[in-house]
This record gives sequence, structure tokens and C-alpha cells, in this order.
Amino acid sequence: MTATRLVTGIGVSPGRVVGPAALLPDPVQEPPAGARLRPGADVEAAAGRVADAAERVRAALDAAADAATGESAELLHATATMAADPSLLSDAQARVRTEHLVPERAVWEAADEVAAQLAALGGYLAERVRDVTDVRDRLVAELTGRPVPGLPTRAEPYVLVAHDLAPALTATLDPARVLAVVTVAGGPTSHTAILARARGIPAVVAADVADVVDGVVLLVDGAAGRVTVAPADEDVARALAPTSAVRTFDGDGRTADGVRIELLANVGDPAEAEAAAASGAQGVGLFRTEFAFLDRTEAPTVAEQVAAYGRVLAAFDGRKVVVRTLDAGADKPLPFLHAAPETNPALGVRGLRIAGEHPDVVEDQLTAIAAAAAAHPGTTTWVMAPMVATVEEAEGFVAACARHGLGTAGVMVEVPSAALLAGPVLAHAAFASIGTNDLVQYTMAADRLLGAVARLSDAWQPAVLRLVEATCAGGAAQGRPVGVCGEAAADPALAVVLVGLGVTSLSMTPRALPDVAAVLAATSSDVCRRLARLAVESSCADHARAVMRDALPVLAELGL
Repeated sequence: MTATRLVTGIGVSPGRVVGPAALLPDPVQEPPAGARLRPGADVEAAAGRVADAAERVRAALDAAADAATGESAELLHATATMAADPSLLSDAQARVRTEHLVPERAVWEAADEVAAQLAALGGYLAERVRDVTDVRDRLVAELTGRPVPGLPTRAEPYVLVAHDLAPALTATLDPARVLAVVTVAGGPTSHTAILARARGIPAVVAADVADVVDGVVLLVDGAAGRVTVAPADEDVARALAPTSAVRTFDGDGRTADGVRIELLANVGDPAEAEAAAASGAQGVGLFRTEFAFLDRTEAPTVAEQVAAYGRVLAAFDGRKVVVRTLDAGADKPLPFLHAAPETNPALGVRGLRIAGEHPDVVEDQLTAIAAAAAAHPGTTTWVMAPMVATVEEAEGFVAACARHGLGTAGVMVEVPSAALLAGPVLAHAAFASIGTNDLVQYTMAADRLLGAVARLSDAWQPAVLRLVEATCAGGAAQGRPVGVCGEAAADPALAVVLVGLGVTSLSMTPRALPDVAAVLAATSSDVCRRLARLAVESSCADHARAVMRDALPVLAELGL
């Protein structure tokens, strides 16, 4: 019998569930080294099998992407593109032709070569190694007739336990089958975290669950970041008691004393817009426009963009939509914009910086946003630029928007310099929206996708909260609103802190709206300010989080 024990990780998606552990199946086995074709075998036919397998894998991933939405679709399409990568396929085929390796061994060696090159480059590119090995395993499975790597098959819903999850696999998680996700690796802004939140699946990452056995019962608390292995019956009853109530959001975000806080939705593509509107969101605080540019060899036309943006504006008629201009670069590289690889893409040409090298792309996008806004006058359309670092950049972007008739232009605060210069920046920009995912990354010098620094990559870090406070102070000095559109906004406890620091709007995955609204409605603005002070003055992220949980009994009452 397994002894009861508590494992602490990082809670990245709230909710409490109990279920049997299901371990992610073992990866595809490495084909034997040196495995070669039989003498006299048709070498060209064998090389052709590599291309055929790649096409089938690509088609399957694209089909899954077409059935998905938002970040899930983006990730699946990106993995599909990698499956058809010409350099990977040509290398594998060359190994078949010159060394007479069997196709599966040739693919394995070619993929390992690509993975080694990416690992040597470090940073974001090193994190793409997981994607390469995922594609490698899919190709080898296709070539050998083995099952494609995927989720466990069980008769009952389960808690998925893994060392890590490939983005393409995470994107296919079904809440009806997967009660919760617990991983050894990962951080608060990893793909596992973001996608689990979007699906409402409780998740804990960076947890020491490597020795958990298949079938053992797990009690997962995705908000507190705790996993109880083989919990006692009374612990289960106590933990699950508050979760029976189903919360909804009535579209009116307020504190207990009536201070209005806009509760908005993040939208990643037009397919998400109707569901987000139906969730009660008071508008869209972050409309990501990258979907229109992904998997293309050239930028979309103005007409294509107008049609796509218009679908989102139409869904939020009578409400506000904040459109973010293209945030390519770093974890969203676009071949037609980034011809030469960068040593450290996260610190390279991304976001608004693209305008310096490709001004036509940004000008066309502003033209399209303005046209879509004109076609939907019932929607209040704001526009903001990502990766603004200087006052000059803010002034230039606002002027560019004005030339296109876009009168409400703002900036994203993701770089510490923008937070520290919030007052001067907001002397030009109409509003600021804090992107906490990147602000954490740049403040803590911790790659947001690297599990090894997950403990640093946390929006509860007091240094990050101080920059949020500085941004709000700059906004108040200029009479400008400051919102948060990063993953931190979806954390009900952290939402209290953000409001206490002066944030006036919170934009999040629509699933998080009822929980955030409920906690704010039970907390006065004075309490928000007092607790924000405690969080800012904490010594570390864990202490700040613990202080809030102790000071907000409503979290336990609501099962959060």
C-alpha cells in the first residue's frame, strides 16, 4: 500500500480534483544504431518513405490544428511545419542514400543532429528541442507501424503524470478524459501551464512526481501547487467539499465596495471570439493577431487581415476590443521576417521592433485594423504595441496609429524599462497593458519556457510586483488606465494584489473570469491595497503567495 505523502510544485491552473494517476506512455524506442537496408534494397524507395511519412504526420497534425482554436491550433500547426522541415527531411534522406540506413534510423539521427544544434544555441531555441524529439518520435512511429506517441487510454478519467509534455500533445488534452496534469518539468508560463488554464484543467508543474506509480490515487490542488499521493478519505472529502458550486460571470466586475474592475478576455484567433463573448467578458483585453501570420511564407494581405479582425470585433459589438499588433519573434519566429537566426531571440527583433526592419508589415496591419474598426463602429477598438522599451518608441507608435485614424493607442509593458518610465511613456500613450509573462522573464532573467528556472519565472516575485506598482503609479500620474493581460490576471489571489497595486482591468482566459470575479466581489478595495502592500514587501514569491492565501479565506471557501 502506498504511503500518503505531500508533493509541492508550482500551481499553474486552479481547481481541486481526485483521480488515479496515469503515466504518460514510454516514448518511441530508438531504432538500433547502424540498422541498414538489405543488400539490393531499393534505396530511392526507402528515401521516399521518409517523405511520405513526414507528409502523413504533417497532415495529421494540421488536421488536429484545424479542429482546435487559439494557442492549441498555433502549437499544432507549428509542430506540423517542423514535421515537414526540408532540412530535416533532406538530411534523413541523404543518410538513407549514402549510408543505406533504414528510414527510421536515418530520421532518428537527422533529428538528433537538429536537436543538438538547437541545444547548443541555448535560450528559446534550446527549448525547441522538445518539439524536435516529438516530431522524431511521430515519424519513427509512422515508419515502423507503432502507435503514435499520445495520451494514456483508460476507461475512467485520470490525472496525467509526466516528466514534461510536448506542446503538440498538450494542445490535444481533453478535459473529459484528463482531470488534471502534473509534471516534473515546466514553469508558470510554459505551454503546459497556458493550455491547461485555457481548458480549465487543474495543473501543477515542477513537482517531484517521478516515482509516482500508475493507478495510485492523487489529490491535485492546482491553485496551491500541491499533490497528495494516496490521500486519506477525510482529506479528499475536505478538499473537494467547496468545489460543488458552479460559478458564472455576470459581466460586471467589481470589488466588494463597488469599485469597477474591467474583467476582459484574451483571444488568440477569431474562432475563440464567440465563446469569449458568451462567457460574459466585458470585452477583449488582448486580441493576439499572430494567428494571421503563422505558417505563411509572406505576410497576409490587408484584405485578409480586415476580414479576420472583423470577426472578433463583430462578436464584441457594444464592447471594447484591444488589438495587439504583431508580436513575432522569440517563441513565434516567422521565416519571412527573421531570415537570419538570432543568438538570443528573446532579446532580439520582436514585437514593435519589427517595424524598424519591416515597416510595411506594421503599416499594413494598422491599415487593416483601422478598416476593420470602421466597418464595426459599434465596437470600441483600441490598439497597442508589444515590446515597447523607450519613450521614443511609444511616441512613434501613437503617431503611426493617429495617421491611420486609430485614436486610442497604447503600449504593452513587458520590458522593465517601460515600467520604470511608465509616466513619460504614458504622457504619449492612451493606456498601458502589462504582459506579465514577459515582464517576469526579463525582470528575473529567467527564460519563461525553461523548466530549470521555473522557480524564478513567477509573477508573484516581489521585484515583478514592484514594477507593476511603478507602472500603475506612472499611469495615475498621467490619468491613464493600466491593465494586466498576462497569465497573472487569471490567478484569483494575484488578481487581488494587482487591483491593490492600481490595475484597473484584468484580461484572462475566459474560463478564469467567474473565479476572479467571485474573489474580487468578496474583497474590498481597501483590503486589496493592504494585501498588495504585504505581497510587495514579501521576501520571495512563495512567501507572497502564502501570505495571500492566509489572508483571503474566500479562496478556500470557493475551492480555489
